[in-house]
Amino acid sequence: MKRVVPPETDVPDPPVRRRRRVLSADEQALWHAVSESTKPLKKRPRLTRVAVAEEPAVKTTAPKPAGKTASAGKQAAAPAPAALRRPEPPPLVAIARRERLQLSRGRKDIDAKLDLHGLTQARAHRVLLHFLQQASEEGLSFVLVITGKGRPGAEASERGVLRRQVPEWLSLPEFRSCVIGFEEAHVGHGGGGALYVRVRRARLR
Repeated sequence: MKRVVPPETDVPDPPVRRRRRVLSADEQALWHAVSESTKPLKKRPRLTRVAVAEEPAVKTTAPKPAGKTASAGKQAAAPAPAALRRPEPPPLVAIARRERLQLSRGRKDIDAKLDLHGLTQARAHRVLLHFLQQASEEGLSFVLVITGKGRPGAEASERGVLRRQVPEWLSLPEFRSCVIGFEEAHVGHGGGGALYVRVRRARLR
């Protein structure tokens, strides 16, 4: 019986070990010089990302003034009593001598006349104020107010009450708003018992 020889199988060759090359003296000196002159690289710091939370929106409010309360604010907003008052009318101005002379000679017209004879002080005051206000609204310039000289023979304290009172009334603010000035009338118009009154024309609204 013949012996069967199995076919040869491919068997890998064992790895060949390479021998380490031995550096020469010159090569070792060169390597040593290079390694001495070489410096290691600096490591760059790693950048780390930090998550920043969004800040919530801050509501700003105007600071309230210190020391003031709501009641004080209302008092400050309310107008002062003086602001509600009407402006004081201008003072009286005397009628010029030339104008008085023209009135006495009839060269300047007297636009209206008022006779207060026989009236009480209270009624005379109301009538005179209404008369002058109407004259102002109508745009009159000069009026004649007759007060009378008083009854002859009466006591000085009782004689000529309206003659004394009317000039005082005309100096009051309620009259000055429609009166510029006044002067004693000429003898031909009543003399000491009458007054020339220059009327202040009302302003157009």
